[in-house]
Amino acid sequence: MASLVIMPRQGQSVESCIVSEMKVKVGDNVAEGDILFTYETDKSSFEEKAKESGTVLAVFCADGEDVPCLDPVCVIGNPGEDYSSLIPGKEGAEPESIKVEVTVASEKQAEASQTGNIGVIEERLKISPRARHLAERTDADISKAVPTGPNGRIIERDINALLDKGLTLSSAEVAAEKTAETVATPVAVPEAEYEDVKIPNIRKVIAKSMHDSLSNMAQLTLNTTFDATQIQAYRAALKDNAESLGLANITLNDMVCFGVAKTILNFKDLNAHWLDDTQMMRYFKHCNLGVAVDTPRGLLVVTVPKADTLSLNEFSEAAKQLVSEAQSGSISPDKLKGATFTVSNLGSLGVESFTPVINPPQTGILGVNTITRRVKVVDGKDVFYNAMGLSLTFDHRAIDGAPAAKFLKELVKNLENFNLLLAK
Repeated sequence: MASLVIMPRQGQSVESCIVSEMKVKVGDNVAEGDILFTYETDKSSFEEKAKESGTVLAVFCADGEDVPCLDPVCVIGNPGEDYSSLIPGKEGAEPESIKVEVTVASEKQAEASQTGNIGVIEERLKISPRARHLAERTDADISKAVPTGPNGRIIERDINALLDKGLTLSSAEVAAEKTAETVATPVAVPEAEYEDVKIPNIRKVIAKSMHDSLSNMAQLTLNTTFDATQIQAYRAALKDNAESLGLANITLNDMVCFGVAKTILNFKDLNAHWLDDTQMMRYFKHCNLGVAVDTPRGLLVVTVPKADTLSLNEFSEAAKQLVSEAQSGSISPDKLKGATFTVSNLGSLGVESFTPVINPPQTGILGVNTITRRVKVVDGKDVFYNAMGLSLTFDHRAIDGAPAAKFLKELVKNLENFNLLLAK
């Protein structure tokens, strides 16, 4: 029995997903577990696998199409099986995409017979429903389209390319002559000295978020350092005994994040959201700590819920699981929202100071910098120590400089006396 494959819903807030790549075409045989297509939200990418074996009877989407969640993507069944009843609004009839292919092909064959250019016109022209609708609205001359979709399929961007060139039905004869001249007299095209690459969806989201953040907030950054001697010593002790104690691989960044979660509840304006739409501040009873993660697809911020209630080991385990999911591209979008404050660490890359950008509607973000060697006076003598830098960016609309500086001061005290912080 034929089965319909729909676009999954990844998270309650996701309304649609973009098809990254259709891995199958009509007529392909697939086994249970084979990848049918890959798709992405604005934050993550996923693979949709076949839940049963069979033959691909229909494909309704092309690469790059934005498909609403729960809409049909393809059909799997037995060759020749009737699946029309599975398609919403298509009961008793062939899917629109299949009809379009046959209809357009017949029209082009007839046109080719009249003009004598059968060798130039494809025997079968494939076109997506979205591209067909655009062509109908704009009178674009489909016969001049250069397919860039999967399996030689014309998609929306190909119709837009026609319109950019002015290739509409009203100028079809002129366009046909130019095409014939081009075929008769090939022109050598010099090799391009650059490459134009479409901006990925996640990069667009990041760009908009960062631009909106800097455009709409009054952001100010404070920089300080703290003596990292104690947390480095504690980290070394944990590393030596982690296996015997059954602990996670607790890092210095885990310890800084733990310190933030235990400190920030004393500074409610930093553990809050600035709500532009209602002109209100939302204060949180717990610290849902965001942790910035560098992934192959771009910057993501995972959220550790109620981080202030976790032990150091519990926080480390939770954060590592989220980071792993984010880097593999399998994380649910629901785990990438709801943070009340964010920590971003560039210290491992040798950065001594930077200006982290707030992730709206949060009111603050802490940048963690590399460790540098410094000198301080102890009992009248110069003593070298390892200093770790911290960069706090805050929204000056929500909090003034003095309380922001007090947060940094208390955080420094807690990190320099980490053993005492663990006892709280």
